[in-house]
Amino acid sequence: MAGSSKKVIYAALIGNAIIAVAKFVMSAITGSSAMFSEGIHSVVDTGNQVLLLFGLKQAQKPPNEKYPFGHGKEVYFWSFVVALLIFAVGSGLSIFKGIQHISHPTEITNPLLNYLVLGFAILIEGFVFFIAIKEFKKTKGDYGYLEAIQRGKDPGLFVVLLEDAAAMMGLIVAMLGIGLSQITGNYVFDGIASVIIGVILAAVAILLAVETKGLLIGESADKQVVNGIRDVLNRARGVQKVNEVLTMHMGPEYILVNLSVEFSDHIRTDKMEMLISQLDREIKTKHKHVKRIFIEAESTI
Repeated sequence: MAGSSKKVIYAALIGNAIIAVAKFVMSAITGSSAMFSEGIHSVVDTGNQVLLLFGLKQAQKPPNEKYPFGHGKEVYFWSFVVALLIFAVGSGLSIFKGIQHISHPTEITNPLLNYLVLGFAILIEGFVFFIAIKEFKKTKGDYGYLEAIQRGKDPGLFVVLLEDAAAMMGLIVAMLGIGLSQITGNYVFDGIASVIIGVILAAVAILLAVETKGLLIGESADKQVVNGIRDVLNRARGVQKVNEVLTMHMGPEYILVNLSVEFSDHIRTDKMEMLISQLDREIKTKHKHVKRIFIEAESTI
């Protein structure tokens, strides 16, 4: 999963860096507000990919005395920072620039250059979006895209997917804004397009913030994993009752499990120890992302 995340992030990083330079150059030449907003959008996305890669690298640091469960949640923290940057920088500057242009519209010169750059950007972003969707499909299973994002534990995949979706929508809006400005001679449309791009970015940022906040606080594993663990326990001879199955994602590929189990009254201590070791191995074998298991022997009495 981490390999898929990096593949998508690197593709997005290279694509956005190239596109950002082209957009700002064209914005300076033609004076388009929408093109300037798209340039900001690409710069923010490029910075976001750098932060995600940094988060993935930090998450790989081994456990130590201060962080006994490792640094897996680093990627969740930096993904949350990405959401804040998209909202504060990308959305904020785009809306500000758009309102400024609506108040004081300026003529767009050489609109053909804008179309060429936007067309080039659509090709690059479309390719990156294709890679993101391809990798996301490998993990989403039978769920729809929105449900899969809500259930997803690897922000490296769904952050880039949502960024690319916003980028494609932004490019289309920018092209429409420039086109309407050219056709009508009213360059207010260019500013309106910039504001719409900012609103799109704000919506994506809010969705990302909500999803990464849950992961940062500590979401449980998927129901399939929880039910699978409970099934292993219920089938084990010597287990009388399963009280609680508590799980938490400490990272995209690290699940912490705490079990409250009532063992049979007649089981001896040495047999209980062997059973606990057996359950530990079986659960970890069945669910590869389960890394640590704590089993509490409890009674309902």
